[in-house]
Amino acid sequence: MNQSSKPMTLSNGTRLGPYEILAPLGAGGMGEVYRARDTKLSRDVALKVLPSAFARDAERMARFQREAQVLASLNHPNIAAIYGLEESGGVRALVMELVEGSTLGERVAQGPIPLEEALTMARQIAEGLEYAHEKGIVHRDLKPANVKISHEGTVKVLDFGLAKALETPLTEERGWPEVPGEGPNSPTLTAAATQAGVILGTAAYMSPEQAKGKAVDRRGDIWAFGCVLYEMLTGRRAFKGETVTDMLAAVLRAEPEWNELPASTPVAISKLLRRCLEKDSKRRLQAIGEARFTIDETLSGTTEAGAIHEQPLQKIWVRALPWALAAISTLLLAVLTIGNALRKPQLQTRPIARLAVTLPPADRLASGPLPHIALAPDGSRLVYVANHGGSTQLYLRSLDRFEATPIPGTEGAESPFLSPDGQSVGFFAGGKLKKVSLSGGAPFTLCGAPSNRGASWGPDDTIIFTPAATSGLFRVQASGGTPKTLTVPDRKEGELSHRWPQILPGGKAGLFTIWRGGTFDEARIGLLSLKTGERRVLVEGGTNARYVSSGHLVYARADGLLAVPFDLERLEVTGPPVSIVEGVSMNPSFGSAEFSSSADGSLAYLPGGSEGDKRTLFWVDRNGTGRPLPVSPGAYMSPRLSPDGQRLAVGSEGTGLWLYELARGTLTRVTETGGAFPSLIWTPDGKHLTFRSLVSGSLNLHWMPADGSGTAERLTSSENMQSPGSWSPDGQVLAFSEQDPTTGWDIWMLKHEGDRKPRPFLQTPANEGGAMFSPDGRWLAYQSDESGRQEIYVRPFPGPGGRWPISTDGGTEPVWARSGRELFYRNGDKMMSAAVETKSTFGKPKLLFEGHYETTIYTLLPNYDVSHDGQRFLMTKSSNQESVRTQLNLVLNWSEELRRLSPAGKR
Repeated sequence: MNQSSKPMTLSNGTRLGPYEILAPLGAGGMGEVYRARDTKLSRDVALKVLPSAFARDAERMARFQREAQVLASLNHPNIAAIYGLEESGGVRALVMELVEGSTLGERVAQGPIPLEEALTMARQIAEGLEYAHEKGIVHRDLKPANVKISHEGTVKVLDFGLAKALETPLTEERGWPEVPGEGPNSPTLTAAATQAGVILGTAAYMSPEQAKGKAVDRRGDIWAFGCVLYEMLTGRRAFKGETVTDMLAAVLRAEPEWNELPASTPVAISKLLRRCLEKDSKRRLQAIGEARFTIDETLSGTTEAGAIHEQPLQKIWVRALPWALAAISTLLLAVLTIGNALRKPQLQTRPIARLAVTLPPADRLASGPLPHIALAPDGSRLVYVANHGGSTQLYLRSLDRFEATPIPGTEGAESPFLSPDGQSVGFFAGGKLKKVSLSGGAPFTLCGAPSNRGASWGPDDTIIFTPAATSGLFRVQASGGTPKTLTVPDRKEGELSHRWPQILPGGKAGLFTIWRGGTFDEARIGLLSLKTGERRVLVEGGTNARYVSSGHLVYARADGLLAVPFDLERLEVTGPPVSIVEGVSMNPSFGSAEFSSSADGSLAYLPGGSEGDKRTLFWVDRNGTGRPLPVSPGAYMSPRLSPDGQRLAVGSEGTGLWLYELARGTLTRVTETGGAFPSLIWTPDGKHLTFRSLVSGSLNLHWMPADGSGTAERLTSSENMQSPGSWSPDGQVLAFSEQDPTTGWDIWMLKHEGDRKPRPFLQTPANEGGAMFSPDGRWLAYQSDESGRQEIYVRPFPGPGGRWPISTDGGTEPVWARSGRELFYRNGDKMMSAAVETKSTFGKPKLLFEGHYETTIYTLLPNYDVSHDGQRFLMTKSSNQESVRTQLNLVLNWSEELRRLSPAGKR
């Protein structure tokens, strides 16, 4: 090894910034590792000191810092955390969580691990990998030496993602000798070419594609996981060799000695190992979550996948609430009707039945602009999103039963859709597209989808979906993977997005909505050929088109549903539209409609209208006592108090921006501009309003005088949707959120002076938004789903520095008290407060009150504000939807009615 590339050795007592070296822990291919004391936080940490040659390479260090920032976002109990980077006296070190205990390599050296113990540890490894893979991060160097087992039995995966961060090109100029089989994704080999033990320790777990120097993705980690699990069970490596060349040859050509597995190894685990160690990455297990699920089943002693999981379902049924007595007779009618339908399959002989399906007393259908209901293709089951106790999740309601059961793992779900066989449900949650089996099991993440606008599951087991509010259609395998672009909105034609897709029977074409951000009349129903990519317009004025078995397209417009006859073979509309159902709940800003149809001719819908949810503005004190403002209900959202506390600025869906004079009680419209979900904030001097508006198919930021004089000035220009967050107290910096198709919601900064070029402040695979400057401008509060759910964090501004977690059990919509002594946020229906104890520490959050007030959409502006004295909260509450969101309407044999209203329809 080039002498200048060796790690620097530090003696005990050496100080590296606030860290005091206590003792060496070991050496890896890319650095000495030390136990050190964090003198600021009074805790022990692990310091990985980088080689001096690496630290002096500005280009590599810049790339390393970028990678390290992403890796530092990993927050999981089975992943050793990265705290940050430290530089002192020319020495650079990575600060990491110190995990006490032995390595898995040391444990395996003692011999095979008993089955239950091995599977328990393997499950924790899989959980850590699954969490990281969902964030787009691959380990690349998983092996027993990189797995620690704490004294309590907790497994921690070490050096997650450092393989990529520390990789280096193989060049003689850098002093790295060439090693057979090396590639740019095998950094341990590259960096430790003279250390045979380290080389063999990495090569034994390299996937075939990695050994060939090809690009590595999560399937490389799955291969390594298989190698590790095999070694845990047998006490032997899956692939052996005395030299690196022998080892890599075995990886590429040999098979593990399967007869070495203990005779007690369950068949399911044996099959799992073979799938993990499939040399063809395309035939290999595609998602580590499937491995975790198999291990869970084995540990719990349940039957093979697909069988009934008696105990879990029993617990679910015990929790399910009974239906209201008034609905029992109606539901009995549903059972009888379905029974008759099964005995009489001919559609023309089945009578039409109209039923009211009432939710349990404590539940209500979730609010918001996205669809919440989905019928199974055979019409036998209904999946819906309901709110229970302040939290939302999916519920399954079989129409031959009286109860609905919650689907575990679907908290925060949106826009459900069923698989063609009706056995699985797809949904969106936490900025991801997911699926879960209705027979039991954990949800599986397919890909990212920061701001969904619908999805459809095709017969070829692919899913077409819209991942973002301003994107086109994408396709992804139902087993997960990288989505492929199908359509791109034409901005010149005013197209904002392509949304609400449905794959037509046969899977050769699909329907979708061409949304232009205006009204239902401005939207179009499009047809996309899934073979050629050609698209054309079928219907002018309408959204959410669905093909039904009667030979019609049903779509939403105004307050109801319309139908046109449709020739499925020629893919053409063959007649005029006919109104078929009035009073269906719709959202005019999203172009969404609350209805779902099944292949057997049934219809489910939420009663309501398209005027938008009317809301009342409320003052709510810290005890939860509410008092409405004397102003007529409207489609209000994101109320913001002026800096002097005398005026209220509020957006209203479809009508623009308004000002309310609190003393006089007058409401005046400032502008009709605003677009869908108009969000706005004040400048610190109270002279301007900053808001989002639709221009040329993009939702970008503008500002204008608060008194309505003058015209709006555009502040940003981007293809992505944006939303304002807050201005710094001096009025010089605007923090805002932008939705990127690849990274989701990110936080950006725009300086008022200078070139006015926005620059990213926080851009990670997670979704971040709701950026709020503290009153003194030193801190930025925001919400992020980096942990797997939305939580509140605080960062120093303008940086650098780490982030402090504020919420402990979920949180959204941060707002500072004007005094700077409290930070408020919401957790479902709960209003929470965290005290600022010092300038850099926060107290434990406490509950102020709980109530059904409207929450925000995604990571946009908070849907409330706080009075100057911090004693009252200005909030919005639904005034006309509370009752109807507890009941769904169901029409059985609905296709008969369609044929009667529009007899030209063909099958």
